[in-house]
This record gives sequence, C-alpha cells and structure tokens, in this order.
Amino acid sequence: MKYKRILLKLSGESLMGKKEFGIDADVLKQYAEEIGMVRDLGVQIGIVIGGGNIYRGVGNSSDGIDKVTGDQMGMLATIINSLALQSALEHVGIFTRLLSAIKMEQIAESFIRRRAIRHLEKGRVVIFGAGTGNPYFTTDTAAALRAIEIQADVILKGTRVQGVYDSDPELNPNAVKFQNISYFDILNKDLKVMDLTAITLCRENKLPIIVFDMNTPGNLKKLLTGENIGTLVQNVQIESI
Repeated sequence: MKYKRILLKLSGESLMGKKEFGIDADVLKQYAEEIGMVRDLGVQIGIVIGGGNIYRGVGNSSDGIDKVTGDQMGMLATIINSLALQSALEHVGIFTRLLSAIKMEQIAESFIRRRAIRHLEKGRVVIFGAGTGNPYFTTDTAAALRAIEIQADVILKGTRVQGVYDSDPELNPNAVKFQNISYFDILNKDLKVMDLTAITLCRENKLPIIVFDMNTPGNLKKLLTGENIGTLVQNVQIESI
C-alpha cells in the first residue's frame, strides 16, 4: 500500500451532487462505499469536510452577520456534514468516530490528538468536524493541521476535476494539467488548490498533497494502490502533461 495513514479532504459542495444546496444521499452512499473499500485495504483514514453546501460564511457584515459569527456558523455546517457522512459510513458497516474542535458532548467527542490516533490505530474512520475551532481559518487549513497532528502520510484533496491545472478546466477547455507541482509554484502562480495558510503548513512540514477527482468511482482506491491519479504537490519542479 502506497500510504498507511491518509487525511481525506472533501468539500461541502461535493455533497450536493446535482442539487443546488444541501446533501445528496446518493453522493453520501458513493463516498461511504469508496472510503470503505480503502479502509478494507488496511489504510487508516482521517476526514475533514467543508460546509459550503450549507453555509459558506461572510466576508463582511453587510448582511448583518459579522465575520466571526459567520465563521462559527460555517463550523456548525461542517458538523452537519460530518454527522451525515458518519451515518452513511456506519450504514455500510464502518466504525466511525466524529471528533469536534468545538465542545458538543452530546453529538461528538472533543478533539484530542492522542485519542484520534488511537481510533485510527483501531481501524476506525475518524471525521474531524468544526474546522480548527477558530474563526478566520478555513477547512483546508484544518485539514493540513489535523494531517500534521495525526502524522498522516499525505493529504488527499477530493475535487470534481482531475487535478491541478494552470487555469480553471471547467471554464477553459485548453487548461493544462500538472502531473507534479511544487508548493512554491502553487503560491507563485496563485493556483486555487488550497488557501495560503494550508499550503504553507504543508510546505513547512513536508506533507505531500494529492488533488484528484473524488467523483469518479474507484479513483480513491486506484490512487492508494499506486496508480497515477491526480496531481502530486510537493517540493518538486513543474511537470505538465
């Protein structure tokens, strides 16, 4: 197996499927089955999921909600998505634990690093909810932080495109995909892979990121069994294909 312990980062929008908002049950089922196949291979799996399908937060207070409150609402949105994914995983027989950065004992365990690692060692899928628990930090940053804390081998960022491109492939049919790219070039070219804080954390801790299409059935398993899927982000020079 290429990686023993992974941190899977999913966007909240990915749970919408073809809906305009909310959660698509078919997408949840697909993700649970994909994660289950990988867990059965012996891979230890941590997951961070965004909340953009429910609430994205606000950039200013023009609508009467200040930035801090908006970010707190976004954290709660990630808990809703995490609970949904936890339920879907348990329906396919996967033992799962939800750890929250915000205390809510009746719903989730509080995040404790050693507890999270112990759950992973016991073969449980661990979902990290509520971001970092702090405003002004995205779930991308939460994914990088949790991955470093649990000593994950890699961050797998599941998206709806096949990797990192020099421009948006959904808008530009001639966009060029990168097979490998460095953290420096991600920042220098202002490519929207993850936010600046997340990329910096990964760069400083030499944590590789693989960006891949999570919506293609089987991609997650193929990636972890060594197939060349997606784009690898690490300290290397650009190589386009």
